[in-house]
Amino acid sequence: MRTRTSIALLIALPVNAVLFGAGAIAVLSIPELAEHAKSLLPAVIVAGFAATAPIAWMLAPRLRVRQRRDTARLHA
Repeated sequence: MRTRTSIALLIALPVNAVLFGAGAIAVLSIPELAEHAKSLLPAVIVAGFAATAPIAWMLAPRLRVRQRRDTARLHA
């Protein structure tokens, strides 16, 4: 398995939790949306699952550890 795939799989659950939490807070805190929470919360769940994979895939390369010349000088 590639490194990017492994990192994306590791961060998928936290990304999904953040997306669901943001969506749930938006639905429940806006009175007009809270009236329709029974139908909107399942939509938030589906949208969160759909958006999790691309977001985790885009974040994975940024989380890789890379050697830098400036950090090598700092630890010398």
